[in-house]
Amino acid sequence: MGTGGIHSQADEFWALANGCPKEQGLVSVVACSDGCFRAGEQGVQAVLATRDGKVEFIQFADRVLAYVKSALGYAAYYPLHPVALAHPVQAVLMDLDGTTVRSEGFWINMLERTVRALRGDADFRFAPGDQPYVAGHSISEHLQYCLRYCPGAGLDAARACYHDQVRGALRAIAEGDGSCMAFAPAPGLKAFLLGLKEMGVKVGLVTSGLYEKAWPEILSAFRAMGMGDPRDFYDAIITAGQSPRHREPGTLGELECKPHPWLYAETGRIGLGIDFAERNAVVGIEDSGAGVIALRLAGFPTIGLAGGNVVESGTRGLCQYFCNSLGEAFEIIRG
Repeated sequence: MGTGGIHSQADEFWALANGCPKEQGLVSVVACSDGCFRAGEQGVQAVLATRDGKVEFIQFADRVLAYVKSALGYAAYYPLHPVALAHPVQAVLMDLDGTTVRSEGFWINMLERTVRALRGDADFRFAPGDQPYVAGHSISEHLQYCLRYCPGAGLDAARACYHDQVRGALRAIAEGDGSCMAFAPAPGLKAFLLGLKEMGVKVGLVTSGLYEKAWPEILSAFRAMGMGDPRDFYDAIITAGQSPRHREPGTLGELECKPHPWLYAETGRIGLGIDFAERNAVVGIEDSGAGVIALRLAGFPTIGLAGGNVVESGTRGLCQYFCNSLGEAFEIIRG
């Protein structure tokens, strides 16, 4: 468990990046993969990368930049803002899959079904090494990765196939075939949420998933907890929007999902109305490396939650705290 008192952004980053055991932290690399920055040149002190290679950090004496790569060709640079959790906490931002709802296995299975359909191979299974690339990012990023198993298939065909698989599965759940347990609430979720409300803390729910994917999860979890309509509880719910289909409009969401900061930034600033200057009174909870980076790039102190891929991705050192349960996270928030 770490704390977030900061004096120098570069010193804070270096300490966090190197404050974990080697197997849990970021990896030193010679240069940024786009060739723009190299350690020891142009004032660059070091270049570090997440263990899944999705994000690279360029450390200067007084600042840190994050280079978020894109499998779809739309990479971006962002500043890594200093953070220090301030009490009383005004708001909590929570990830959906893995943090709020235990459903990651279900959605990975949807990707597996998509690959099986595209390959015509009913026995296909992901290998353990595929895990960091089929969870925590946008659907298009996941499908782009899956195409390595589908020679000759394109992203558009993969996306159409995926949505067919998802609609079929969600329809089966709605018809009561028992699969709704795929959307079970995370352990301790009800007590955690009610405790936040009792403290007067605003709660925002944030997911890289499309609305059609995310809403059944949220609704199923709240029904299981007997908490009614999620819209009556959450102060803001932000998803990756609607997927465009033939002759139907879509909404912006696929290219700027986690680890980009925009979903969390929009939830905090627009959904909850909290000014950027007050961001240290907002804390985010994430179980994925992509989510941890999204929160940090949005400028929010971060609690990493065990059970996802925070450790495996090398981003544990970027969390101000790391907890094994929502109960532990609640104690930090309560102060």
